[in-house]
Amino acid sequence: MTVVVICAGGPEEEVVSSDFLLSFHDAKFIGADRGTVYLLNRGIIPDLAVGDFDSLTDEEWQMVHERIPNIERHIPEKNETDTELAVLKALIYKPTEIILTGVTGGRLDHYEANLHILYRVQKMHPSVEIKMINHYNCVQFLWPGQHKIISDHYFKYLSFFAFGDVIKNVTLRNVLYETTDEIIDMGTTRFTSNEIIGDCASISFSNGICLMIRSIDDKE
Repeated sequence: MTVVVICAGGPEEEVVSSDFLLSFHDAKFIGADRGTVYLLNRGIIPDLAVGDFDSLTDEEWQMVHERIPNIERHIPEKNETDTELAVLKALIYKPTEIILTGVTGGRLDHYEANLHILYRVQKMHPSVEIKMINHYNCVQFLWPGQHKIISDHYFKYLSFFAFGDVIKNVTLRNVLYETTDEIIDMGTTRFTSNEIIGDCASISFSNGICLMIRSIDDKE
């Protein structure tokens, strides 16, 4: 199993802890723009740094240039965001899982762009599990079929939203609020803040794209 961790240049407080980053065995790390500095600050030398690096100071760029052997620097005037470039590079490693951090918070247009990158790449590569994670949330897309959801001692709450179309025949099992052949409409909040009972839960549905968000309350 190959895990690629991408650290992007969103607000640094949105980046997961060093303990989490280092919990993956033999993970590949990619720094996207300022996310490269965030990784170096945590004692992690990325396998690759990519982006235009226009957010770095001269001193920070010098540090990146000296410490990272594999850098792809792009001009600022480009069609792709730095995060998108990093995700596309992650696919070269043929990963089973891609984790993005430092992609939430700050500018909402950046967050929305990252969410759509996640959607597009997940659609193109359905066998790769792709997640956006910060201290309080884990976001991923699910396609029609049945999905096993392993209980997580950290992310307590479980929410489901329709992304672009109605989700049909939604069946939830081993959760606090189970359903059978229900519908998740666009705009509904009914499927927010469920909880897993036991070691794992499941969701199945026949149509639509499901945005699943696993969360913890910041008071916990």
